[in-house]
Amino acid sequence: MEKKKKSTGIYWLLFLVSIAGFYGVYKIGGGYCSMVLPFNVTFFALAMDLT
Repeated sequence: MEKKKKSTGIYWLLFLVSIAGFYGVYKIGGGYCSMVLPFNVTFFALAMDLT
């Protein structure tokens, strides 16, 4: 049984955008940056094809 390799390019792009959003929120709101962490972790896991 062969597994077809999934394209993860869009997830890497979304991960990098979420990292930029994290730093943007940190600069503006400080403690509210933790609200962006679920996006960072989810897109990183999808980009690494851990699911």
